[in-house]
Amino acid sequence: MGLRFAVDTGGTFTDLMVATEDGVLSMHKASTTPSDPVAGVIDSLRIAAEAAGEELGSYLGRGEILVHGTTHAINAIVTGSTARTAFLTTKGHPDTLVFREGGRIEPFNFTVPYTEPYVPRALTYEVPERITVSGAVKTPLDEAAVVEILASLKAAKVEAIGVSFLWSVVNPAHELAVGALIEKHLPGVPYTLSHEINPSIREYRRASSTCIDASLKPVMGAYMRGLEQRLRDAGFQGRVLVVTSQGGVMDAARVAEAPVHLINSGPSMAPVAAKAYGADDAAETLIVGDTGGTTFDVSLVRRGRIPRSRETWLGQPFRSHMTGMPSVDVKSIGAGGGSIAWVDAGGLLHVGPKSAGAVPGPVCYGRGGTRPTLTDASVALGFIDAEFFLGGKMALNKAGALDAIRTDVAEPLGKTVEQAAEVIVALATEHMVQAIMDITVNQGIDPTQATFVAGGGAAGINCVAIARRLGCKRVLVTEAGAALSASGALISDLTAHQQAMFHSRSDGFDVEGVNKVLAGLQAACDAFAAGPGAGAKAVEIDWSTEARYQDQAWEIEVPLRVPRFAGGDDVRELVSDFHQMHQDIFAVSDDKAEIETVSWNAEVRCRIGSGVPGRLAADSRPAKLPSRPVRFLGTDWIDADVWRLESIPEGQPLLGPAIVESDFTSIVIDPGAKAWRDASGNLVIEV
Repeated sequence: MGLRFAVDTGGTFTDLMVATEDGVLSMHKASTTPSDPVAGVIDSLRIAAEAAGEELGSYLGRGEILVHGTTHAINAIVTGSTARTAFLTTKGHPDTLVFREGGRIEPFNFTVPYTEPYVPRALTYEVPERITVSGAVKTPLDEAAVVEILASLKAAKVEAIGVSFLWSVVNPAHELAVGALIEKHLPGVPYTLSHEINPSIREYRRASSTCIDASLKPVMGAYMRGLEQRLRDAGFQGRVLVVTSQGGVMDAARVAEAPVHLINSGPSMAPVAAKAYGADDAAETLIVGDTGGTTFDVSLVRRGRIPRSRETWLGQPFRSHMTGMPSVDVKSIGAGGGSIAWVDAGGLLHVGPKSAGAVPGPVCYGRGGTRPTLTDASVALGFIDAEFFLGGKMALNKAGALDAIRTDVAEPLGKTVEQAAEVIVALATEHMVQAIMDITVNQGIDPTQATFVAGGGAAGINCVAIARRLGCKRVLVTEAGAALSASGALISDLTAHQQAMFHSRSDGFDVEGVNKVLAGLQAACDAFAAGPGAGAKAVEIDWSTEARYQDQAWEIEVPLRVPRFAGGDDVRELVSDFHQMHQDIFAVSDDKAEIETVSWNAEVRCRIGSGVPGRLAADSRPAKLPSRPVRFLGTDWIDADVWRLESIPEGQPLLGPAIVESDFTSIVIDPGAKAWRDASGNLVIEV
């Protein structure tokens, strides 16, 4: 067993976690290069090799697995650099991507323009064909018309094709026939068939995920090939895996064939890490906050499960495009260490959503940034030691940070620099709290009964303040919390999601039909385990169904207790579980009502690592460092004890005000809070 690498490319830094053969971890960071994300990956590996005292080639030659979390797919969509894509749909239904599902924000505000469809109408083509809900062919596929359409696509220089026909999830014959015609008449042009990528009855969601997937195939195929080639050139000969939106990993070549799975690649790993590191925590709910340089990503671990969602929007809900794919439920806002603080013409302070990013970065980085950020405010308040940033490898320009805060915030607000820095941190904290409220209080979850797991390089600045504002009693900062997503990627499983549609009602449950569907899903999972998952240390399958009350418009996902239904008792347990989950989510249920199931899901997880978080190498440096003055909201300057995270003995009490530092983060222990390290190396803070 060789070295295992996990690299998470963020907007500001590229985080790397390395696990040795005996499970000892090391953490490294490199600046992200926005124009060439792979450069940040190679740079982080080079830094790790230097720390190990080896040449890059020989160091990578010992590598067994490299797991990569990337934002390249979502960035391609946001910047409009996806492929020129055509949409082929059933005749009479060209507006599927236009109408979406009908939802609107501010429905009576007619000054807001309706969002353009993901594929423009000019590249939307109607195909004469029709399959009914039963799978019967009502209108045969007009292959001659398809050939004419393909000729038009060639003339229009289309680079990718999405095909989504009505009820292809019941009978995919027409989509398969069109796929064969594309290969014959437009060889080399990538295409996606909706029944293969997303077998959902939801017409818009299936069509949207199909077109998004097709549009990403050229750019993500090139990115994955480039990533693998540059890693090979640098000396790595192991297996390259990529983080998916579902909270697992897939082989780079496989995911390049279905790149829609990469939309939420990076953020999906934070709850995976939190679930592992917080396994011994008594709280029923873990609130996971991952604060990077650009965004604050918040997610949950609920009763040992990571919630999923099929309503992932590529921007603001109803004003952007929905992926329609199952994804770890993550809410992201523009509030990170690089978020810019500014005062508008009316004298109102804002923090974010714009970020200084990696280039030019915060003013204190000295790379040309001129606008104050949350990081600059943290330096001004003493939360970050300007002489010890990144373990002393990067000196910060504190004077520049103070000047920028004075010019852009303090003077417009009529405050001192210190007061301005305080309110910058306070406002960023409030933004983060509101994001957490959206996925807790708004879903019937009481944050006062949860533990807040803080991760990301900038998380320690205000994790106690966030917890106090929420009413959480405990904060958990993992030993590798500064690279929480990367540490999650290091222990993640190789996964595949299988889905099949089959409708049944609880008052006439079709046990035979459902079991036949589940057997088909089992076969698909077994094939995956025997193929990409061959040699796994363990294989597990999670089963679920999407169910609803009769005549409801939407379903909820309900875990199954058994992989097959033996009889009425199993059905009654499913119905009971549905009622309880409906109560948990919506605070209402109808125990006497029948339910109907729409689709069935199986997720196969092949464990390729230990599945257990490792520990950072022991640090022999002194735990206690010289104290320094810091300033909190509503206080004057006060001396705070400073501790080195990796050197703090287990159980050593730390009383606020205090600062706990590592080479990659600073954790602020506010006055009145107390902290200690537990047996797993986590920093536990009682607020």
